[in-house]
Amino acid sequence: MAPRFASVLAVALAGCQLAIAQNPDDTAEVHPKLTTYKCTKAGGCVAQDTSVVIDWNYHWFHTADWLSCTTASGAINTTLCPDEATCAKNCFVQGDTNYTANGVTTSGDTLTMYQYTKNSDGAYQNASPRLYLLGSDGNYEMLQLNGQELTFTVDLSQLPCGENGALYLGEMDKTGGRSEYNQGGANYGGGYCDAQCPVQNWRNGTVNTSGAGYCCNEMDILEANSKAIAFTPHPCTDSDCDRNGCGFNPYSQGYHNYYGPGGTVDTTKPFTVVTQFNTNDGTASGTLTSITRKYLQNGVVVASANTGGDTLTSEMCNSLDSTAAAFGGLATSGKALARGMVLTFAIWNDATGYMNWLDTGSNGPCSTTEGNPSLIIQNNPTTHVVFSGIRWGDIGSTFSSGSGSGTTTSKAGTTLTTSKASTATASTKATTTTKASTTSSAAGPAQTHYGQCGGKGWTGPTACVSPYKCVVSNDYYSQCL
Repeated sequence: MAPRFASVLAVALAGCQLAIAQNPDDTAEVHPKLTTYKCTKAGGCVAQDTSVVIDWNYHWFHTADWLSCTTASGAINTTLCPDEATCAKNCFVQGDTNYTANGVTTSGDTLTMYQYTKNSDGAYQNASPRLYLLGSDGNYEMLQLNGQELTFTVDLSQLPCGENGALYLGEMDKTGGRSEYNQGGANYGGGYCDAQCPVQNWRNGTVNTSGAGYCCNEMDILEANSKAIAFTPHPCTDSDCDRNGCGFNPYSQGYHNYYGPGGTVDTTKPFTVVTQFNTNDGTASGTLTSITRKYLQNGVVVASANTGGDTLTSEMCNSLDSTAAAFGGLATSGKALARGMVLTFAIWNDATGYMNWLDTGSNGPCSTTEGNPSLIIQNNPTTHVVFSGIRWGDIGSTFSSGSGSGTTTSKAGTTLTTSKASTATASTKATTTTKASTTSSAAGPAQTHYGQCGGKGWTGPTACVSPYKCVVSNDYYSQCL
C-alpha cells in the first residue's frame, strides 16, 4: 500500500537555477547517482548508469516574480492555473540541487533515506522523500520483471513501529508524462501513480483541474520496518485497482518469531531480499503464476517461514484477497511487469492510521499507538532506511545459490559456500566502493574471495584467505578482495 503524499514543497531553494514555464534548464536538477546492476546468466551483472529523482510534488512551483503557484494549504492557485496551458505559461518548476535537505544521500550503489531532517534552527522537520530510478536518457528506468528476479540489500534496523521503508514498482509513464505542458517529465519526478489512485495537484505532470485520481498497476516488493514486513501485488483494470492486494506477511501467517530483532531474519542487521516472478513456462512472456521470496543474511540463505517456501500463488492470492480475481490477480500483475514498471523508493509514516495495517494486531507486534508520528519524531528523529546492491535479471543470476558442499562462483562474481545441511552462504554484493582496506592475522576461519568479512553486526570470519584483503564498503559491509 503505497504512501499517499500531499504536495510537499522543497525548502532548500538557495542556489537553484530557474527553469522556464515547466520547460526546465537541463542543468537545473542535480540527480544523485545510484549504481544498479542488470544481470543475465550468460553475461553476469553489468553496472547501469542510473540515478534517483525526487517526486514532482517535492519541487517548488512559482511565477517569474517568485510567487508560489500553490496556496498556504498546498492546493493549486486556480487563478494562476485554471487549465494546463495557462498553468504551464504562468508557473515555473525549480530544480532540486540539494537532495540532502530532503533526507536523501547516495554513495556508489547505496541509497539512504531519512524520515526527518534538521532545519536551520536545529529542529527536526518531516522530509519523507519518495524517489524514482532514472536512466541516463532522462526517462525512468523501466524494469521488465515478468519471469525475472529483483535483489537488493536493506537495513531497516533504525525503523521503529509506524515507519515504512518501501521499495516498490509502479506502471508509470516512462517519460514522466513529458508533453507540451510538462517538458520536465521524468527528469523532475513527474507522472506518479499507484493502485490507491491518488488525487494530487498534478496528474502525470500537468495540473489536475478535474480532481481525478491516477491509477496504475503496483507491485509492493517491500513495505517494512524493523518489526513487520510484507510484499503485495496490486493489479488494476482500466477503471480501478485492487487497493488492498493479497499481502504476504509472515507474522500474519502465525510465524511470530521469523522476522524482527533477533528473529530468523534479524532486523538489527542488514539482509538481502530476493523476489522472483515465476511464469507458467519460465519465460518473460509467460503468465505470472507465483511470486517467491528469499532472504539472505550474513551470507546465508535464510530458511523459509513456511515449510512449503515463501511463495505467493494465484490460488493463495484469491483466498487472501476477495477482490483479486476481479482484477485478474497475478496474471494482470505479470502483464504490467512484462511491459515495464518504475522502481520507487520511499520512507513514510501515517498521521491518521499510524501504519497499523502493517505492524499491529494480526500483522505485527506493535501497539496501535506506537506508530504515532509525534512519538516517532520524539523518540527516533534520525530514523532512516538504507538500500544497496540493487540488481535485476534472469532468475538465479542476481545472487548465489546451491546445495551440497563446496564453493562456486556466480556470474555476478559472488562466492557461494554451502554447508552439509545444504544451507547456502554467499556474499551478495555485485561490486563495492572502496573506502579503506585492512588485513587481519587473527586466528580462526578465513573468508574466501568475495566473501563478507566485516560490518556492523557481522559475526562471521574477519580474516581473508591469502592474498585477499578485507575491504570496507560501508559501515555494514566489508568484502574480501
